[in-house]
Amino acid sequence: MLVLGDVVGEPGRRLVETHLPTLRRELDLDFVVINGENAAHGHGITERIARQWLDELRVDVITTGNHAFDVKDIPATFQVEPRLLRPANYPPGTPGAGHVKLHTPSGLEVLVINLMGRVNMPPCDDPFRCADAVLARERADVVIVDMHAEATSEAQAMGWYLDGRVSAVLGTHTHVPTLDARILPGGTAYVTDIGMTGPYDGVIGMRKEASLSRFLKVKGEKWEVAEGDPQLHGIFFETEGKKAISIRRIVKTLP
Repeated sequence: MLVLGDVVGEPGRRLVETHLPTLRRELDLDFVVINGENAAHGHGITERIARQWLDELRVDVITTGNHAFDVKDIPATFQVEPRLLRPANYPPGTPGAGHVKLHTPSGLEVLVINLMGRVNMPPCDDPFRCADAVLARERADVVIVDMHAEATSEAQAMGWYLDGRVSAVLGTHTHVPTLDARILPGGTAYVTDIGMTGPYDGVIGMRKEASLSRFLKVKGEKWEVAEGDPQLHGIFFETEGKKAISIRRIVKTLP
């Protein structure tokens, strides 16, 4: 199974379009999850992008995070497309769903849960108790958690909290890949942050000049997606029963 980190803007979308079909064959993938909350110009996702990934590229689930609703008309898409997730611990009444259960071609039932941390993030409910609530209601052969968190400590805490209860806890949001991909003692594949799929010649996917201006000036320049050094970052893991038996990073660049 393959999970790709935050896709940022047009460079990130191009990486997905270029490499996903090949990765599907090379890794014999039966399930693909992509975090798409930065896919549209670095902020949010459009219905067109979601439809292309789901229908043309055969992505199984799209997760999001704090930028889930940045695009004006996207709440309607969340309402009708169960494979497009927003964080499950958003307050009640938020459009869409925070988890979904699907089947692989081989018949495995896969549950994907989208959670968002609370440290230095927009207001949301407790992700730990939210995870408990979902797992109390749902059962599946494989359970994948996208932990969309700013604080590395909160992501790590979630990994330990769910170790042995889910197949994978994979961090997104910071856009900075971490070197701690491993299988926890209870059999849960874990990484603090997958890293983004987008341009690394910038600051978390944005032009470095605009990013620097936000630190050096009273009023910073408008955010714009960077273009240089596009890299795809993902996590590939395999399971035996609900437990992970292998985990490794996938990194690809454009030709």
